[in-house]
Amino acid sequence: MQLLKNILNTDLGNIQEKVIDGHRLDSEDGIRLFESPDILAIGNLANLVRERINKNRAYYIINRHINYTNICKNRCKFCAFSRDNDEEGAYQMSIKEILDKASQIIHEKATELHIVGGLHPELGLDYYVEMIGSIHERFPHVHIQAFTAVEIAHFADISGMSIYETLKKLKDAGLGSLPGGGAEVFSTDVRKELCPEKLSGEEWLNTMRTAHNLGMRSNATMLYGHIESHKDRINHLLKLRELQDETGGFMSFIPLAFHPKNTDLKDFSSTAGMLDLKMLAIGRLMLDNFDHIKAFWIMIGIKLAQISLSFGVDDIDGTVAEERITHSAGAETPEALTVDEIKSLIEETGREPVERDTLYNRIN
Repeated sequence: MQLLKNILNTDLGNIQEKVIDGHRLDSEDGIRLFESPDILAIGNLANLVRERINKNRAYYIINRHINYTNICKNRCKFCAFSRDNDEEGAYQMSIKEILDKASQIIHEKATELHIVGGLHPELGLDYYVEMIGSIHERFPHVHIQAFTAVEIAHFADISGMSIYETLKKLKDAGLGSLPGGGAEVFSTDVRKELCPEKLSGEEWLNTMRTAHNLGMRSNATMLYGHIESHKDRINHLLKLRELQDETGGFMSFIPLAFHPKNTDLKDFSSTAGMLDLKMLAIGRLMLDNFDHIKAFWIMIGIKLAQISLSFGVDDIDGTVAEERITHSAGAETPEALTVDEIKSLIEETGREPVERDTLYNRIN
């Protein structure tokens, strides 16, 4: 152990001591990590934690994304996907269209449907319950991960029901878990500037708390690379860690790189690879009670996703098949990968590819 400490000796001082000894990092530690230029030292520490928890395994899933509508009453400045009801390019899928799209999972051998969309001002809760119920009836062995906390809060609002009642109704229809989207950055000032109409960070956390207390698991995200500060990022991670201490309901943390093209922030630059790797590695170091850190290859690119497997990441998501939200903002990655492609890119890094289901059960 002393040899390892000598190898990792950097200006990060007692941070590496804490990590090696398995002690929790605090806010000051997190900010120092973001301020440090020593990305290799940060990556080494994150990799140490990654292998302590997940050995040499790198997870992937066979899944399909369905974005059922881009009509949204919130027009967040960082979003290129949303449209007004009467705007060119606006769409809303019928239940039949969703079922037809979902039926492709039979050929793909998918185990998960990932379903998110805009906050449609005119659709009632019955539409969403029928959607989940119809999919679950047709494909009972497929896990349905659907609706961000923002969508759940919207459904509750339009139906006049509580968050608990709304989630219970969807769970009874067949909803399996929640994705982590909509968290953005919890900072009140940032949300006022970029997404003033969206539910607050505390409301997002409370929605996830309610889901966890209902026995539903979820993921967690953070949108980075726009106007947030190092302190905003660390405060966000600490709030996630605090809720995880309370409920244990989060499965993975997924940092989401901001893509500016076609948004109201189109003059911003895309995130640099250094920041992408830092976000993933520091997420691994700060979130000591999360089992998994996921690099969404759609957002950061295939090559950087490969590198990230040595920077704290143990999951690169899955086959995806037809992702629209990030590609609306200019993502140049493919919309899907085959299983063979995913396994190959993992094996190229020296990691062991492991197919999983949504809840991280290994699929043989």
